[in-house]
Amino acid sequence: MQIFNNILSYLSTNFATTVTSDQFIHASYETLIMVVFSLILGSLIGIPLGICLVTTRPSGLLENKRVYRIINPIINLVRSLPFIILLVAILPLTKFIVGSSIGTTAAIVPLTFYVAPYIARLVENSLLEVKSGIIEAAEAMGATPIQIIWHFMLPEAFSSLLLTLTTATIGLIGATAMAGAIGAGGIGDLAISYGYQRFDTTVTYICVFILVIVIQFVQSTGNYLARKARHELLN
Repeated sequence: MQIFNNILSYLSTNFATTVTSDQFIHASYETLIMVVFSLILGSLIGIPLGICLVTTRPSGLLENKRVYRIINPIINLVRSLPFIILLVAILPLTKFIVGSSIGTTAAIVPLTFYVAPYIARLVENSLLEVKSGIIEAAEAMGATPIQIIWHFMLPEAFSSLLLTLTTATIGLIGATAMAGAIGAGGIGDLAISYGYQRFDTTVTYICVFILVIVIQFVQSTGNYLARKARHELLN
């Protein structure tokens, strides 16, 4: 009993924090909102861009050098910017779109700009892995480019695309933590506001623990779904 009391005393002394469980729950909810909406919007932009990169590239299904030379460098430009710089650089645009440059809703704008080209590149890589023989067989059967993309390329790359979205989700979770630097809310904001600025190291440890658990869950789920999709494709 004495050992148990000593352990409780040690924990309460060295890991005490002023942050309540409700605050952690609310911060987790804000992070979830930012990730979900940014991922949806980023996917709606990034997936078509990735398909466009593959089809308009030299020797692509819809080869168009002019379109490819416009889209490719724009994606490279946005991807070359670290998220924290992109976040600050588009603050005026963020304020124009949502009416504010701080808060959870405002963070969705730069997060979408960040993840869309990232998804586009990952989708491009996934589709380029589709064997050329499958595309040639589809062309021999008289399939149109749209039919080849929809009925051959996307199904063949489906498991890889699931891993693409998994990677993008994990990247977004990390970006939301950085978004806390401008008061975007979420786990990152809690870690900065209390863990760093108020020297509450316990908050930092808890935030790290939450992020690790969430990322492990997302990665494990993505891996499981990708394996299942690959197994169904082989069968």
